[in-house]
Amino acid sequence: MIIAITNQKGGVGKTTTAVNLAAALAQSGRRVLLIDLDPQGNSSTSLGIEKNGIKHSIYEVLFGHSSLKKAMIKPTSEDLWIIPATPDLSGAEIELAGEPNREYRLRERLDSMTLEMDLILIDCPPSLGLLTLNALVAAHGVIIPVQCEFLALEGLSQLMRILEIVRKRLNPALAITGILLTMYDKRSKLIRLVVKDVEKYFPDQVFETNIPRNITVSESQSHGKPLVWFDKKSKAAKAYLKLAKEFAKRVSLNKAKN
Repeated sequence: MIIAITNQKGGVGKTTTAVNLAAALAQSGRRVLLIDLDPQGNSSTSLGIEKNGIKHSIYEVLFGHSSLKKAMIKPTSEDLWIIPATPDLSGAEIELAGEPNREYRLRERLDSMTLEMDLILIDCPPSLGLLTLNALVAAHGVIIPVQCEFLALEGLSQLMRILEIVRKRLNPALAITGILLTMYDKRSKLIRLVVKDVEKYFPDQVFETNIPRNITVSESQSHGKPLVWFDKKSKAAKAYLKLAKEFAKRVSLNKAKN
């Protein structure tokens, strides 16, 4: 199963969600591959990958200069692998623009890996360009992190229209796995109203789990560890562990190995 984590807006917790969901599921015994498709490479950094030492990245995989297996890095003893991103990826969209079947490049590369992994998560860039399009064409489902703020619905509605176009033209199997509300603070009346509105317009797609604001998220990233490994007792870590269980149940993910 391949799941893209996307939102055209930055700063919504997309990378934090990708890294911590991957880590939580790997911790429970699933074999998880995280693909860092964002040229900023924040997922790679969050798992302690030194960018200067990367020899094979998702850029080389996309352009056939490396295989998936050569590019996979296993940062810990958990069943979690990552294909990192480097700054080279920032020019990939221009290079892909003139290529035949440019939207299918990632899907073609991932075909050989889907049976070896219980789950492949793709951390998309905060844009709706060719890299994100490649992820959406390759994916079976999409998780959309949405920050609890006043304009959340506007951006979400735009993204939903884009996903519908991708579904009709390029990937009929693409489904909305869930909408994840991030940076939640139950003390804020405005945030409670935002949550109510999102749940009203997308009643069957919003995850029950909300991700609270938590300073330990930044701390864990600076140490190169997912929050669910760095500080399991923090509110955000507990929320991501809860999300992992809800996600696994929602998509009928293979049971964790004992």
